[in-house]
Amino acid sequence: METASLPAAAAPPLVTPESGFRELYQRHAATVYRTALRVTGNAADAEDVLQNVFLRILNRKLTVDNEWSPEGYLRRAATNASIDLLRRKTKAAETSLPEGLDLGTRETPLLLKERLRRALAKISQADAEMFVLCYLEGYSYAELSELLELEPGTVASRLFRIRAALREQLSK
Repeated sequence: METASLPAAAAPPLVTPESGFRELYQRHAATVYRTALRVTGNAADAEDVLQNVFLRILNRKLTVDNEWSPEGYLRRAATNASIDLLRRKTKAAETSLPEGLDLGTRETPLLLKERLRRALAKISQADAEMFVLCYLEGYSYAELSELLELEPGTVASRLFRIRAALREQLSK
């Protein structure tokens, strides 16, 4: 379950149990969980993502480097793992709404969130990641530009196209 959208430059240095894995987990588990919860909207799924992110780090036998800033990397890893999980769930079984449910003209916030999650699962991994980092994690365009190694204008235009694609998915 590797995510291809993390650039090689964003890969963390090695983290081994001897070199501070426990401390890394204790310091950043809450951030990873909150990120996953925002994307998945489900506590059980967020816990699965939390476990997967840290198991990936542990299985890679990564070691901590003092110059590495793990928070940004872990947020991206949580975002990607969450999107992967949403994609798997969407492909595994499309759940239908209960018969006779009167949606009227106004949708509940819960239904809107679920529709957005499904729409995110249908766009590219990189686009979904950028959307989540910007609109759910609160990264600014400048921060995204630096994090994703893109020009600020590219970030703005891609987010414009992503919003249009999501609007189209949501209108179906």
